[in-house]
Amino acid sequence: MPRGIDKSHLPEKLCPVCGRPFTWRKKWANCWADVKYCSERCRRRRQSTNS
Repeated sequence: MPRGIDKSHLPEKLCPVCGRPFTWRKKWANCWADVKYCSERCRRRRQSTNS
């Protein structure tokens, strides 16, 4: 019997910095609408290019 969740059904977004798709994570459950970047590294790269 398989354990865990079938991850192919999780929502997905594209990162505007690197262009890679990233999927929903449990830690983003309450703020998924506000999540824009796939990682802290991409978030910091975006901020440094805007300044």
